[in-house]
Amino acid sequence: MKITRGKTKIIKIGNICIGGENPIAIQSMTKTKTKDIERTIRQIKKLESVGCEIVRLAVKDNADAQALSKIKPKVKIPLVADIHFDWRLGIKAIDSGVDKIRLNPGNIYKREQIREIARAAKTGGIPIRVGINSGSIRKCQASSVKCHSVADKMVKSALDYIKILEKSGFYDIVVSLKASNIFDTIEAYRKFSRLCGYPLHLGVTATGLSELGIIKSSIALGNLLLEGIGDTIRISLTDEPQEEVKAAKSILAALGLRRFSPEIISCPTCGRCEVDLVKIVKDLEERLNTVNCKLLTVNSQPLKVAIMGCLVNGPGEAREADIGIAFGKKEGLLFKQGKPARKIPFNKCADVLLREIGR
Repeated sequence: MKITRGKTKIIKIGNICIGGENPIAIQSMTKTKTKDIERTIRQIKKLESVGCEIVRLAVKDNADAQALSKIKPKVKIPLVADIHFDWRLGIKAIDSGVDKIRLNPGNIYKREQIREIARAAKTGGIPIRVGINSGSIRKCQASSVKCHSVADKMVKSALDYIKILEKSGFYDIVVSLKASNIFDTIEAYRKFSRLCGYPLHLGVTATGLSELGIIKSSIALGNLLLEGIGDTIRISLTDEPQEEVKAAKSILAALGLRRFSPEIISCPTCGRCEVDLVKIVKDLEERLNTVNCKLLTVNSQPLKVAIMGCLVNGPGEAREADIGIAFGKKEGLLFKQGKPARKIPFNKCADVLLREIGR
């Protein structure tokens, strides 16, 4: 199955382009006080190290807005200013050199204020994200328009806001329509994507702790991405922001939309397994994160590595992978391109696989 991406407008955020045929970009958000400059920089650098491509920062007051100009030169990835309630903070964030502004139509909705931010963003050459959240959405303004569902209200709010921006001569727009309910989220993005061609920032808001949050995000975003909807994603978790990036990478890799490392296939283990397969797989994954390995085969498909714990399905899976190991008791049989190569001891597994991957 091949996913066909929807055609959306290309928008540049710093050195990253989203929309069109550009790769789906991974975002996260700092969880520090932005005015705490050193701590915020450290967190952004951690995000950079795990593959975050765009980062958003909360701008709650003037001190936060002013801090952006000091943070910007110290980091590599584009900065997005998250603006709520006080539209003037948006202007100050633009003056501080951010790469994008996020506005919430639920609390910044006066036309002249929106126009002022649009003018400043246009002068600064940066885009605006119209960030709809179900928890802060305003009531439908026009009585002639019936908003039957949360998704309808979100879509209408986004379209109304876009009209104000467009009438101000501003068209570098990104849109998000996030709800904490996965069904509302999916419905809102589907409806909007049929009506408008601006790039979409996907996410489910307030998903909770990592385990449940990743499941909810995977279901909602997975459905949308399979339909070709989405140009950039943020996985919102009550956890360290690095975990959001790791989850986003896993979702994109599972769908074949991006590849960040070889695809590892490993069995869940059972009573037939004679080795500590969990230890082997964790060891390999950790080490792959620290080495520059060859990620693609000669036919430009992701390298597939199978690590199997017994002789039931192990040899078959190992043969079908580019590189594979099927374990018996204390040692395993190494397969390369579907053919058995040699036996290797359990404690040498990760070393052997890393050498083979790097060739």
